[in-house]
Amino acid sequence: MRLGLVGYGNGGRLFHAPFIEAAQGVEIAGIVARAPRTREAVAADLPGVPIHGSLTELLAAGVDAVTITTPPATRRELVLEALAAGVHVVADKPFAPTAAAGQELADAAQEAGRVLSVFHNRRFDADLLTLRGVLGSGRLGEIWRVHSRFDLDQPEQLEAGPDGGLLRDLGTHLVDQMMWLLGPVSSVHAQWDEVELPAGRTDAAFVLTLRHDSGVTSYVSSTKLNHLHERTLRAYGSAGSYVVTSADVQAEAVAAGRHPAEGRAGWGFDDPSRAGLLRTAAGEERVPSVQGDYTAFYEQFARACAGLGPAPSPAEEGVAVLAVLDAARESAVSGQVVSVLR
Repeated sequence: MRLGLVGYGNGGRLFHAPFIEAAQGVEIAGIVARAPRTREAVAADLPGVPIHGSLTELLAAGVDAVTITTPPATRRELVLEALAAGVHVVADKPFAPTAAAGQELADAAQEAGRVLSVFHNRRFDADLLTLRGVLGSGRLGEIWRVHSRFDLDQPEQLEAGPDGGLLRDLGTHLVDQMMWLLGPVSSVHAQWDEVELPAGRTDAAFVLTLRHDSGVTSYVSSTKLNHLHERTLRAYGSAGSYVVTSADVQAEAVAAGRHPAEGRAGWGFDDPSRAGLLRTAAGEERVPSVQGDYTAFYEQFARACAGLGPAPSPAEEGVAVLAVLDAARESAVSGQVVSVLR
């Protein structure tokens, strides 16, 4: 599959290009980049890959699919242009500002007969996949609640404006992870902390209580403004508990100059010193990290585009996440528990 990458900021450079390169059956056919410094970065990182000035130019050169990883406010028009041209699309998160706007894109993909996936790559995080294995093992008994905390010391990366905010940014991933683990969400109670930025007021931290149809409750929280850097997952059940404090393994590896294409066998495992702890009546047991690999997202996407299986996080699932975020924003303003529209 010849895939074009539209945008080469932090997202394109750290979370997309390395994993597209490593994916079997996928080729980077071109990059859309405009700023001179960005074009220089593309040339240095991906020598020989054509650089285009627009999506229109990239589509004219010929691709089977594109990944849209430009700023959120620009994504709608680019996704619609790509679908109208008859190519499959990966849209970075959040792929729309609201569930209604996301549904428009999902409908456009269905009408075009093309695959539209949202880049919910953090379903392929090592700590989440390890937790999924623990939950699936039955050793916790009936699952009562799951807690997910992801704090980053990145105040400079807060995005303001009507389409910004941490809830739409990292919150998209955390809500999607809990829905992937525990199923649909029926109601939300949200609290957030807002700050004034030059581009406008925005949410810089949040805590969400999600009630799932399954009866399980999950709690997700994050901040980028409190000088904390920690990732913790906890699960409680009738037969025990599981807790892990993990690293953002893949993002840290790419930032340090490593790439999955250099050797996937050892890629994406958390350090053994951070193994999770499973506690039951039988005692305490360390649970080693399973492998996480965002490359698997692109390999699954390529198979789906060839008609060989389901798409990873298809648009419909992205819309469901956006519906939860819509309810969370309403709850944060009103202080009330809000039902999720479906």
